[in-house]
Amino acid sequence: MPRVKRGSKARQRRNKVLKEAKGFRGGHSKLYKTAFISVSRARAFAYRDRRARKRDFRRLWIVRINAAARENGLSYSQLMGGLHKAGIDLDRKVLADMAVRDPDAFSKVANMAK
Repeated sequence: MPRVKRGSKARQRRNKVLKEAKGFRGGHSKLYKTAFISVSRARAFAYRDRRARKRDFRRLWIVRINAAARENGLSYSQLMGGLHKAGIDLDRKVLADMAVRDPDAFSKVANMAK
């Protein structure tokens, strides 16, 4: 059986991992084994947190809407239920932005929900 030399492909594969590990501290950016582990973990966290970010922002928007709704004499659930019945289709992101940047417009929307 002939000898297989596959150094270039292996080197390319390792260099790809080391390139991804740039900026990591110490051996985590220099040594292949530790870099591979660090990059694998970083990828896993990035995958998980792309989904967690969506949840976090939704929670933030709900807190902001609730605070603004209570200033207008409504609870969050009353506001959202009223908006749904009134046929006003504003998502939480827009409502939260309105609550922070334009409270007057938000109170008009809250009055429609009443």
